[in-house]
Amino acid sequence: MLISVKGMGQDVLLNKKAAMSEVVKSSDSVAAVEKNQKFSPDPRRAVRLALIPGMGQTYNRDYWKLPIVYLSLAGGIYSWHLNNLKYQDFLSSYIEFYDMDEASKTYGAMKPGMAGATVPVRIRNLFNTESEYRNLTRDMIARNKDYWRRNRNLSIIVTGLIYSLSIIEANVAAHLKTFDLSDDISLRIEPKLSQPMVKQPAPGIRLVFNLK
Repeated sequence: MLISVKGMGQDVLLNKKAAMSEVVKSSDSVAAVEKNQKFSPDPRRAVRLALIPGMGQTYNRDYWKLPIVYLSLAGGIYSWHLNNLKYQDFLSSYIEFYDMDEASKTYGAMKPGMAGATVPVRIRNLFNTESEYRNLTRDMIARNKDYWRRNRNLSIIVTGLIYSLSIIEANVAAHLKTFDLSDDISLRIEPKLSQPMVKQPAPGIRLVFNLK
């Protein structure tokens, strides 16, 4: 009787060890699958997140692209601010040559005696902490005003393009991450009925490549 109880106890212990071994193997296999599972982002979600600059690249785990996105946008905003500041300086001086009183009969016309005159132009630096004054004629002020206005408008367009490209890049990158680039290329030979310039079908074969 003692021998029977002892044998049953040993069987229980062996069964427990086998069950524990199966649990460990199962957990290891699940961890291996999760580790080897490829990251597949959703392109539509990447586009929605990319509306906030840099978030699409973060979602795609392309963290090295974040400095490129932020520096490009910062450069565009810097260019817009600088050109707009200069444009406003020359615009305010350009207005001095004209009658801007809406109640006046000569509203919008050049003031008398201002045809060849000069007015001081306040030219501020980027941070608006220092100013430089120059006495310029109307034509010189007009050329500078138009120059800085064109540069301001161009910087707006470039910044908008950079923002749009960051969204497109997030979408394309998400698509590429879902594309299988493995080297597993299988080839199989299949029968095929071909009709190369004859009335009756002729038997043949075809090669089929399976790109995964």
